[in-house]
Amino acid sequence: MLLHGVGVGRGLAVASTLRMPEPLAEPTDEPSTAEPEAELARIEVSLAAVAADLLARGAAAGGEAQDVLNAQSLMAEDPTIVEDIQTRLGSGKTADRAVFEAFAGFRDLLVQMGGYMAERAADLDDVSQRIIAHLRGVPAPGVPESATPFILVAHDLAPADTALLDLAKVVGLITREGGPTSHTAILARSKSIPAIVGVKGAENLADGTLVVLDAGAGTVLTEPADSDVERATERIAQRAAEAAAPLRPGALADGTLVPLLANLGSAEGAAEALALGAEGVGLFRTEFLFLDSTEAPSVESQVTQYEAMLRAFVGKKVVVRVLDAGADKPLSFLNDAKEENPALGLRGIRALRAAEDILRDQLLALATAEARVNGHRDDLEPGEKVELWVMAPMVADADDAEYFVSFARELGIQVAGVMAEVPSSALVADQIFDVADFVSIGTNDLTQYTLAADRLLGSVANLQDPWHPAVLRLVGMLGEAGRVAGKPVGVCGEAAADPLLAVVLVGLGVTTLSMTPAAIADVRAELARHTLAEARELARVAVAATSASRARAAVTGLSAANAIG
Repeated sequence: MLLHGVGVGRGLAVASTLRMPEPLAEPTDEPSTAEPEAELARIEVSLAAVAADLLARGAAAGGEAQDVLNAQSLMAEDPTIVEDIQTRLGSGKTADRAVFEAFAGFRDLLVQMGGYMAERAADLDDVSQRIIAHLRGVPAPGVPESATPFILVAHDLAPADTALLDLAKVVGLITREGGPTSHTAILARSKSIPAIVGVKGAENLADGTLVVLDAGAGTVLTEPADSDVERATERIAQRAAEAAAPLRPGALADGTLVPLLANLGSAEGAAEALALGAEGVGLFRTEFLFLDSTEAPSVESQVTQYEAMLRAFVGKKVVVRVLDAGADKPLSFLNDAKEENPALGLRGIRALRAAEDILRDQLLALATAEARVNGHRDDLEPGEKVELWVMAPMVADADDAEYFVSFARELGIQVAGVMAEVPSSALVADQIFDVADFVSIGTNDLTQYTLAADRLLGSVANLQDPWHPAVLRLVGMLGEAGRVAGKPVGVCGEAAADPLLAVVLVGLGVTTLSMTPAAIADVRAELARHTLAEARELARVAVAATSASRARAAVTGLSAANAIG
């Protein structure tokens, strides 16, 4: 039997399955016989214990996983949730039930908000389970143990579990829920674990079922024949050899260069990105400096962080995205007003235009950091200096672009561009290129807005697919406008980490690709199999398809035929 889902990366795995234990049972809603004060004291101990455990797991995991787990730790002791718990205890709820209802209520609120906040809803469920387990004195549901390697099957996987997976034992992941930008997908990609998310029928996979997991094809083959296992094993060995090959610049088979850059959230990931072959940074997210703060960071504190990143990439390019926050990632000092539809609200450049001092300080800090790293000298050779490019998120039109670019240059930024995440930016791409030095396409949001499918809202997760011809046509419009203007067009969304889709993007006119560093080897290998003419033909086939699945299938088929030919 063949099951289908959304593949994460191009990896394969052959092993028997093991299922995650079922979640703890929902607490009963019986009246409490204990004093509320005593129950609150117990809960506070459990909250602190779970928060500390999540911090410890994050410190052990490092990288992107640490950021995720640190955020979960804050959830465990969020004052709003604690206050809600206390209120429920006062109304006669048991400790278990009060925790369950408080976290469930907050989870439902995040789902209604959509966007980034909806993606965090599953994290709250995990925190709630861990607190209730601590209250009951039982182990929290977690990854099963096995003496032999296995493929883990779960309804969904919590960040705390994904972050510390034993990669000697867990050789692949299959989940019923999730999409390409879920935490399971992001962390699996960062750890190079073959994974398929959103697999219908995953709940029916019994323990001990031998399967072939093919992330590139997005398929799970159950009870495979010996020949299927042999082919998969050969491909696994081939991928291992490609990953071990000497690092080289990204390029097509005809020598057309396609720089492969890294998406990073802090300077801590710089060394690993370089070791994995990153030719620079295509997306440096600066939100880590602002989130979980009650006031905007000082210029000097920002300079310190930016300088560390820039020094790590001397001789290369670093593209920095200014603060991408707003109603769906509320900051008390920027905009925390409730909005009915925050995904369409005051976010990105819109929020920064309304709080110009924050943008001014950030641009000034970036210009200062660049000057310190390059020593205020204009006579440095390219290999002796870092190239700082700065871009604004959620730019809708040329007015947004002109505002940001002129403001950035006024404050000393030499190369200023914009992110194309709103469909309108593709429709007026020629006007945007009249003022912007470059455009970087954020395929996650571009897909969301093009298909009116809230990112990873479970009911529409199947529509959050950058292979959709409508999304690809918008990418093509941006690529053509960049070609006419003679300016770079990059992609920094998750689509760039899909090797075959990366080839299609290049065929549509994209000149650089930025991704999680662990994906670089697969993308480099896939690019090297195609000429520019072939990439353009694959792109033509993709945009002519009538759905994302048909676009993916058509390109996969043509690519295979070209390889045989």
